[in-house]
Amino acid sequence: MKSDRKLVRVLESGVEKVPPVWLMRQAGRYLPEYRALREKAGSFWGMALNPEFAAEVTLQPIRRFGFDAAILFSDILTVPEALGQKVTFTAGEGPSLTPVTSTDGFNEDRESWAAYFEPVYEALRRTRSGLDGEGFAATTLLGFAGAPWTLATYLAAGAGGDEQKAAKLWAYRDPQGFGYLLDILSGCVAFHLIRQLDAGADAVQIFDSWASGLPAPLFEQVVIAPTKKIVAAVRAARPGAKIIGFPRAATLAGYQDYVAATGVDAVSLDTAMPMAWAAKNLSCAVQGNLDPIALIAGGEALDRAVDHILEATQGKPHIFNLGHGILPETPIAHVEQLLKRIRR
Repeated sequence: MKSDRKLVRVLESGVEKVPPVWLMRQAGRYLPEYRALREKAGSFWGMALNPEFAAEVTLQPIRRFGFDAAILFSDILTVPEALGQKVTFTAGEGPSLTPVTSTDGFNEDRESWAAYFEPVYEALRRTRSGLDGEGFAATTLLGFAGAPWTLATYLAAGAGGDEQKAAKLWAYRDPQGFGYLLDILSGCVAFHLIRQLDAGADAVQIFDSWASGLPAPLFEQVVIAPTKKIVAAVRAARPGAKIIGFPRAATLAGYQDYVAATGVDAVSLDTAMPMAWAAKNLSCAVQGNLDPIALIAGGEALDRAVDHILEATQGKPHIFNLGHGILPETPIAHVEQLLKRIRR
């Protein structure tokens, strides 16, 4: 039986005349209601790990825009925290951790993982109840987690954005030790995704935000292989689970190999990916890939960018999204323009 949720139908390889649309980081600082709640919460973790606040933030963009999917407000670094690695969020600087060079002291107790993640699952349950109760029952609810490679880059460097140097050096110098780190992360990510599905998520997305710049053999080792393991584990536990992958800024060949090897139901594309090529050459649904800067620009530039994506994906299962997260300075009127253009 066909799902009444448009995005789920696309993940089942259905083609929609008007594609479902949601935006990465759609619950964020560009929304005044988000900023107000963030101030009330007092800290990022105070909002993300409070089920009431996290559910409310998740619902805010649905109420305002009627997106076809709500993605749970959380963070990829909940997984390192569950493993016992303290994450600190500093305003204006982003997350930081104490860099690690081994997996000594990592928490591998699944019962404690479940206890740590429980606020996330409760937020999902509250969000599903809110969607159903507020007239948004057809809205897809998405869970997510960071991919092992991206999480490893944060753990190795203590932060993001160092061109993954620390993680690459660890992988090259100690492939066995780094492989064990990826195994621990893969197990925790799979556990977390399964529990999110159980808590009400219709589908989940795996974010590999730092997948760019890797030589092909290393990309296969640290991006494709762990993701394949996670997808297999989730599907073994929950057959038919719908999974979106996002190996951000991989090469064309890397995207092809990723899709073929992992078995994801859809792949999210970064802004540099030629959408016409992706629609022709990738054997699953595609998601993306509007430039977030085009959304800030608005006007004719935004309309042209939207039309280009829609034309390139005609006849292809497609979820309209950005190529990366929405930026804080994005005008609300431009998001409204985007939706009007897609749904005209």
